[in-house]
Amino acid sequence: MEPIFIAGPCVIESEELLDTVAREIKRINGVYGIDVIFKSSFDKANRTSIGSYRGPGLEKGLQMLGDIKERYGLRILTDIHESYQAEAAGEVCDILQIPAFLCRQTDLLIAAAKTGKTVNIKKAQFLSGQDMRFPVEKAKAAGANDVWLTERGNSFGYNNLVVDFRNIPDMLEITETVIMDCTHSVQRPGAGGGKTSGDRRFVPNMALAAKAFGANGYFFEVHPDPDKGLSDGPNMLHLKDLEQIVKRLI
Repeated sequence: MEPIFIAGPCVIESEELLDTVAREIKRINGVYGIDVIFKSSFDKANRTSIGSYRGPGLEKGLQMLGDIKERYGLRILTDIHESYQAEAAGEVCDILQIPAFLCRQTDLLIAAAKTGKTVNIKKAQFLSGQDMRFPVEKAKAAGANDVWLTERGNSFGYNNLVVDFRNIPDMLEITETVIMDCTHSVQRPGAGGGKTSGDRRFVPNMALAAKAFGANGYFFEVHPDPDKGLSDGPNMLHLKDLEQIVKRLI
């Protein structure tokens, strides 16, 4: 199968940001004849601090994502944190993503599955790849036909993650599509004094290592100026570097 690419800013900050990233993704799609999926979140409900920026919310955020879909012809992925968000998100987005911390939430999985859209379940930081059989079973039992799994690292002591790449072949025994989240896997959760830190230097290596272990999809959070990003800045990739990584992977 052709590799799946997912890219976009961590959270919706402005219409200008979405347009800037979407234009570059559309250009890359045209150059390489691929279909990079556009990702951004209307709400980041699991930020470290109560004062952290969360996004424009469900109604405004989905309107903005819908505008990007119409304007640029891109497929859209966003994450949902509560069951009531699934139906509305499914009317706009092509893929609904279940956050890692919530991947065992039965009602959330069922609500996402009932939309009929592809469901991308991120592996929790506290689970093994083999454990992800059960979230997939929940989604499929609720009617999901297409379920993806995403590797994003495991908790490793305090404020750090480690990636066990054996999780990728383990999850490929559960579902046909396994995505490597190349940017969240370089996070250092809570290590930024009330926010998450990280190290984007390792993002390309995460992608290439995942490819060696059989991953067939790659997830990159990107931003034209990630150091000024309102969420996950330290581990987001510079937008200008996305094309080179995509080129290497294909």
